Formats: sequence, C-alpha cells, structure tokens
Amino acid sequence: MFNKMISPRSSLLAMAAVVMLLPVTGFAAGAGAVLQPANNDLSNLPSLQRGARNFVNYCMGCHSAKYVRYNRLGADLSISDDQMINNLMFAAEKTTETMTVAMPADDAARWFGQAPPDLSLVARSLGTDHIYTFLRTFYVEEGSPTGANNLVLANASMPNVLWSLQGEQRLVVETDAEGHKNSRLELVSPGSLSPEEFDQFVRDIVNFLDYVGEPMQLERQRLGGWVIAFLLVFGVFAYLLKEEIWTDIEK
Repeated sequence: MFNKMISPRSSLLAMAAVVMLLPVTGFAAGAGAVLQPANNDLSNLPSLQRGARNFVNYCMGCHSAKYVRYNRLGADLSISDDQMINNLMFAAEKTTETMTVAMPADDAARWFGQAPPDLSLVARSLGTDHIYTFLRTFYVEEGSPTGANNLVLANASMPNVLWSLQGEQRLVVETDAEGHKNSRLELVSPGSLSPEEFDQFVRDIVNFLDYVGEPMQLERQRLGGWVIAFLLVFGVFAYLLKEEIWTDIEK
C-alpha cells in the first residue's frame, strides 16, 4: 500500500506556495458539464488505502476531513498504527486525533479569502461523479491566476495540484455542421502516470472521500447481507406458521 509513497512535505509545500495567493472555493457544478461516472467501489480495500495516501499527500495541505479520527480510519481500512504514524500522520501526534490541517483557520481565511472547505461530507453533498470529473478536467489556460481552468467549475481558484501526474490538457472547441460548439480536452504534455493509472489514482481519492462521508456504511454493508438473510429465513417460518394457524381455523 505504501511502497510508492510520495513525499507529502514536498508536494504540500509546492501546492501551498500557489494556493496561498488565491481565494479557495468549494466544488460547484459547471453549466453544461457532463459528469463522468466514478465507478468507485467501497468494498475495494486496497483502493481505500491508496485513497487515504493520496488524500494526505495531495489534498490535506489545505483541506481537512475533521469528522474522521485516525484510529477509526486505521480500524476500518486495516492500517496499523505504525503505518498510520509513518505514512499518514503529518499534522497530528496521536491516532485519536481527527484529520485536521495544521493551518490556522483565521490565517487561511485571510490568505485565501475564505478558509479551504473541509471535505468530510463533500462526496455526500455533491456526489462521487462530480468530484471524479472535477479532478480530471483541468486544462491549461493562459491568463488564469493559476494557469489552469476547469470544465466542471469555470474559473476555479483551486490550482491543478495533480498536473504532474496527469500532464497538461488543452481545451479544444469544435463547431459542427449545424453551428453547435462541442468542447473536449486533449492531452498535450504527458504526466508521470498513464491516463489509465491517473484515472485509478483519482478514483482512489474519490473512493476514500466516499468512505469519509459515512464511515459507518462499510459496517452497514457488511451487516446488510446478514440482515437480509435473517429476514428471508424469518419470512419462511412466518409463512409456515401462518399456514398452520389458518389450517386449524378453516377446520
């Protein structure tokens, strides 16, 4: 899980250098944006573990997940305390702490115009498809304060923090025979990951954020099968009991 851990400090410092000059906005659906299916799978434990790693390395420099504690995360995702401390806990001292950022909220609000939003419930409020599409549809735009724009959130003040992995894309606008304009993204400079690897990287983040939005859903899904099985067995006995009672009444 952690054999390809990217140095969190270097990536977070690089991201912070850009972001500190910009107001941070939350996710919002862009007009006409076509959301792509995330197809994330909460039963995929390795994906959730990778998503936790990716979130800490690329998101947690500015965004917290303050409704989840590290020890709960470790228990749910089968991550030992040693792995947690060595690979995920860079702004906390105890595993009982929540996933908060070290950046003071007042300072963040002053630097960004508003404090970067907590992402604990972003998957529940906007949906996994929204986040997946947002993170994949940054493109280069000259004149933008960040040097990039986004198809889902036009004029997004959030920089493309995953550009080194995905590469750089440009927006291509084509006009069909009827005069309708169609937009698509074209990769002009490859990143360190192939398109398939990058899609999986983003899907892992989305999967983790889906888990963070409701950690109990993992246990709920595990118990769901047993509950359904019990109801089916109970239904059979209830039916047989009904048949026996009505047989005596009809006599």
